[in-house]
Amino acid sequence: MLPMNRLLLVFALILGSVSAACAQAIKVEVKQDEQGNWQLLRGGAPYYIKGAGGHTQLDKLVSIGGNSIRTWSTDNAKEILDAAQEKGLTVMMGLWLQHERHGFDYDDKEKVALQLAAFRKVVNEVKDHPALLLWGVGNEVDLDYHNTNVWYAVNDVAKMIHEVDPNHPTCTVTAGFDPAECKLILERTPEIDIYGINTYSDIVKVKKEVRNAGWKGAYIISEWGPDGHWEVNKTRWGASVEQSSSEKAATYEARYTNCIAADPQQCIGSYVFLWGQKQETTSTWYGLFSVNDESVEALDRLQFIWTGKVPANSAPHLDSLKLNGRMKGEDILLTAAQPFDAHVVYSDVDKDKVKIRWQIIPESNDIRSGGDAERAPEALNGSVIRASGSTATLKTPENEGAYRLFVTLTDNNGHFAYSNIPFYVIPNQQNSQKQKPVRFKKLTM
Repeated sequence: MLPMNRLLLVFALILGSVSAACAQAIKVEVKQDEQGNWQLLRGGAPYYIKGAGGHTQLDKLVSIGGNSIRTWSTDNAKEILDAAQEKGLTVMMGLWLQHERHGFDYDDKEKVALQLAAFRKVVNEVKDHPALLLWGVGNEVDLDYHNTNVWYAVNDVAKMIHEVDPNHPTCTVTAGFDPAECKLILERTPEIDIYGINTYSDIVKVKKEVRNAGWKGAYIISEWGPDGHWEVNKTRWGASVEQSSSEKAATYEARYTNCIAADPQQCIGSYVFLWGQKQETTSTWYGLFSVNDESVEALDRLQFIWTGKVPANSAPHLDSLKLNGRMKGEDILLTAAQPFDAHVVYSDVDKDKVKIRWQIIPESNDIRSGGDAERAPEALNGSVIRASGSTATLKTPENEGAYRLFVTLTDNNGHFAYSNIPFYVIPNQQNSQKQKPVRFKKLTM
């Protein structure tokens, strides 16, 4: 027999383990208040989502007032939940339903059943984690799809979650908002508690459209940010014209204030995109950080919105970039292997020392849909002839084609700003007796 003191210790450890297991899950509910406004309740207290899509730079998110992160799959789920819990954050845990555009057949009952079984396993594994906020059942499964049976599969996953996890609501996420699709979701996914909408320029329409389409429940803006690369003006050769980091900062602020926070009746929060960096059309289009983890001006705006406080040190503000005196958005044609001038206008409220970097990067020909991985083109070597202060002289590439002039500004406090101008290089025809018309090599997507 064990001595009494050891028996008591073992008994205490068992009780402690049982108590911890019972106390792990924090109940999250979606309810209406007395005024009819939808709320997320976590542990019985209102919880408005001030979130970010991604799971890096958690200290930075906490410092600017964020409270939640979003994943798109359950890869490394336990590690991500633990990291979030350590920082006092919650997680919208994504369940990556396979996409029809990637070859999945939602008429194949065996494969659909296997997918459901895999989700059941992972839900059981992490459902009681205290950092778990809600389940994201699929992300943009409607993108370029035809088989609407996917919504039955979404509902089956949500129903399974409700059976094994009574403590966390379910959400499904669509690419934008389509009234016809909303009708399908209403009809085929009664187990979904929250509508998740990924939206960019069209965010201004969401408040009105969800009501007109008949969605009476809660929704979140599950992904939002700058103007999408498919929504902006293009050059004659097909290059999308990107906002500068400072233009994006103003866009983030306006969209949060005028669209997200402006619908307290049904919108229960959002996840800003992208909390990290990735190549998507360009290396800067959606990321809120550089490849070196420096943050952009948009984070300064979010901090003020979420906390009412300005940052102790701010990112540089980029006013304009010009190439031979011309602005982005124009169809700029340059002759091969010839010099051109560039000039950037910027300011730094903190008077930090700012380093300016100039690069010429070929236009990407690997532009995909739905955030699928893209190859990043490499910057050309030897493009800068001379650079001094805000001005530089560069040399155009020798080969015909589409390029971008990039300028990045970095301070010594972990911030950066950027802008780029698309341009097209035409062959040098100085030895030709007749000027040939430009036949653009169109970008392939």
